Amino acid sequence: QVQLVESGGGLVQAGGSLRLSCVASGRTFSPYYALGWFRQAPGKEREFVAAISWSGSNTYYQDSVKGRFTISRDSAKNTVYLQMNTLKPEDTAVYYCAAGPRVGLPHTYEYWGQGTQVTVSS
Repeated sequence: QVQLVESGGGLVQAGGSLRLSCVASGRTFSPYYALGWFRQAPGKEREFVAAISWSGSNTYYQDSVKGRFTISRDSAKNTVYLQMNTLKPEDTAVYYCAAGPRVGLPHTYEYWGQGTQVTVSS
């Protein structure tokens, strides 16, 4: 099995920054997995935020976070990061990391973390 554990969430004022981390472990975790970040705000569906290919050479972002968020990965540490700058109140959500064979819609990811809360105050 694969376990994904997120950390780094918290409360921050608008305009501030946070860095989320997600560590993957487990016997079946593949270094060839794509890794992604999703978020879910209260009363809303889970939405895509960012994703990175297994090699790290391709990254993808939701339009609303382009230029503010940066996804990266350290394959040696089985860790994916989400650097979030210039945070806005509408970024408030539970953030989940996910791993799967390819970048895509949520159903393409096989493994999910438990989530970490990000709250941005105005």
